[in-house]
This record gives sequence, C-alpha cells and structure tokens, in this order.
Amino acid sequence: MILLILGVLEWSVVHFLKRIAPGLRDTMTSKMGEASKGVIALLLVMSIMLMVLGYRQAEFIYVWSPPPFFTHINNLLMLIAFYVFGASAAKDAKVWLGTKLRHPQLTGFKIWATAHLLVNGDVASIILFGGLLIWAVVAVIMINRAEGPWTPPPQAPAKKEITLVVVTFVLFAIVALIHTWLGVSPFGA
Repeated sequence: MILLILGVLEWSVVHFLKRIAPGLRDTMTSKMGEASKGVIALLLVMSIMLMVLGYRQAEFIYVWSPPPFFTHINNLLMLIAFYVFGASAAKDAKVWLGTKLRHPQLTGFKIWATAHLLVNGDVASIILFGGLLIWAVVAVIMINRAEGPWTPPPQAPAKKEITLVVVTFVLFAIVALIHTWLGVSPFGA
C-alpha cells in the first residue's frame, strides 16, 4: 500500500510543482534547459509505475460491494470521460464542449476516477482513484486561481466533432479489450 500512496503523492507533487514552487521549476529550466522536461516526464513515469506496482501488490481489503448495475454506469461514464478529455485535443478551435469547459482534460480525468470509484470497493482502489480525483479537483482550483478569468476558444467545424466521437468509441473499445486481456472484464461477470 505504501508504494501506491507514494505513487499518488509523487504524481500530485510533480504536477503541482509549477504552481507551488514556480521558482524551483524556473531554476531547473534555466540550469538544465530542455532536459528539465525529461526529468519531469521521468518523475511522472516513475509515479505511474509506483501506482501500478502498489495497486497490484496491495492486499485486497473489502470496504463495500458495488451493485452490479454500477458496471453499466461506469461504462457510460468512461465513454463520457474519453469524450470530455478529448474535447481539449485541438490547439486552436475546440469542439463544442471544449468551448464550454475550461479544463476538459481534468474534467475527463475526474469522471474517469469517479467511474472507477463506483465499481471498486476496496481500500487500494479508494486510495488510487480517490487520490487521483482529489488531485484533479485541487489542480482545477489552483489553475483557476493562478490564471484568473477564462476566455473560451472558438468552436471548431463539425468535422472535428465527428472525429472526436469516432476516436472516443475506438479508445473505449481498445481500453475495454486491454482490461479484458488483463483479466478484468469491464462488462461484468
């Protein structure tokens, strides 16, 4: 469980570094140049490895048993999470939702974490998905405070919307296949 907690904490601290210690990040960039981005990326990869290893090694400690229909809610939320996350994809003009949400990636991430909390009732899952949900909520608050008012981007043509919908379904299918391959059926027993 310690590795899992350390992974979630490392993920959070590294992402918050820009907000909580801008001087440190600026110093890293001035001394290391582009290599500082590599260090940050390495720290994030290490945090993911810690979370994966910690989650897999964690003892299963039962807290609650989700009802079977939560699986369907989870799958619907996962489709929504992929779509919302993807609403930030374009650099200039965004799909319709990207013009309404200030933080589509973090919002999609929050939906993903919530969906997983619904179908996993053990301590390790609560630490992993709950910790990442807390990180995403705090990240939105920190960004909003630091950046002030938001100006919505222009809306992209309908073609991008259609592309995002197709990509959403393809990614959902790929992730469902990976879960099945790993022995965790996303569609229930």
